[in-house]
Amino acid sequence: MARPKVIILRTAGTNCDYETAFAFDKTGADTELVHINEIIRQEKHLSRYQILAIPGGFTYGDDIAAGKILANELKCCLQDEVGRFIKEGKPVIGICNGFQVLVKAGFLPGTDGFKQTVTLTNNDSGKFEDRWVYLKSQKSKVKSQKCIWAKNLPEIIELPVAHGEGKFMAQDDKILSELKKNSQIVFQYIDQKGNLFGYPYNPNGSVENIAGICDNKGLILGLMPHPERHIDYLQHPRWARERRRGEGDGLQIFRNGVEYAKKFL
Repeated sequence: MARPKVIILRTAGTNCDYETAFAFDKTGADTELVHINEIIRQEKHLSRYQILAIPGGFTYGDDIAAGKILANELKCCLQDEVGRFIKEGKPVIGICNGFQVLVKAGFLPGTDGFKQTVTLTNNDSGKFEDRWVYLKSQKSKVKSQKCIWAKNLPEIIELPVAHGEGKFMAQDDKILSELKKNSQIVFQYIDQKGNLFGYPYNPNGSVENIAGICDNKGLILGLMPHPERHIDYLQHPRWARERRRGEGDGLQIFRNGVEYAKKFL
């Protein structure tokens, strides 16, 4: 496949769609911004695409809870279509609000059908957290890397966060144990030395410092930090002081999804 087709799903309140599309375009994909109503009305179909991306923003003003209304739309109106997309082995990524949507629709972690077993709730700080964070990638924790989106990443990467409801919590200890056992924890908040640490390094109080998870097959990734906001060294706040050059840490995440689609779809 020369250039995989990526659908950037958007609706009222989405605000990171163009940046996400630009990142995919930069790594060799063809992108299309599609409003969810176009899918619901069957004017466009998920089957035409090889990658599904749900970008960041504040869909429907985050009324009720962050991402909840869009999650309900996916679950109630498009569960069969999204389910087929997933069963066909096509990659899915949800960033920030998109991550909130995926977990509240039950598509992540996906260990119990489409039942919601984890959530992202109010930050422990009680405020909107907008800063850069250090992340430990899955590469440093498992010998056999599961998540296709995390291939070839450095052990520690830096990405920005911008959210008010990013605290990851599991329904119970059993769910959390399954995430660990199945190597579904992809990113964790750390300090600059690579240690798991509390606030402010963990900006929201997430259990086990979890910043991103994948499904059991490693094809669906949800993460709170924004990889689309660090695809070039010039976007890093210390690029001049540290004499950074080249691409930003987030670009490889998009490249991984595109390369997977090229190879397997």
